[in-house]
Amino acid sequence: MAEHAEDADNHSPRTERAADVDWRRVKDQGVLLLAGVVRWAGLIFAAILVLHVIFVVGSANPANGIVSWMRGWADTLAIGFKDLFQPDDEKLRVLVNYGVAALFWLIVSSILARIIRRLGGAATS
Repeated sequence: MAEHAEDADNHSPRTERAADVDWRRVKDQGVLLLAGVVRWAGLIFAAILVLHVIFVVGSANPANGIVSWMRGWADTLAIGFKDLFQPDDEKLRVLVNYGVAALFWLIVSSILARIIRRLGGAATS
């Protein structure tokens, strides 16, 4: 009976489950998740900027809640690109400056995601 008790303790389901964890896979999944979040954030930022450009070029009602919300976010996300070029036409100014900012976010998020994957050593498939 005592032998059975010892064997039961050495092969408990809790011990086997802990030993079955593939920590490399867990790390790879975490790295890929972080890289994915960075990439999606860049895509969302670019989409907000592009929507703002569409609203301005399309002469959307600036008093509309959606348009003003997008303008607020786009102004924040445009960072230093907001007044980079100064053509006389306001629509052209918004198209060029906010378009460049959208490209910036797409490029930067792509590069950061790639760096995260490489530094994290995640296998990309």
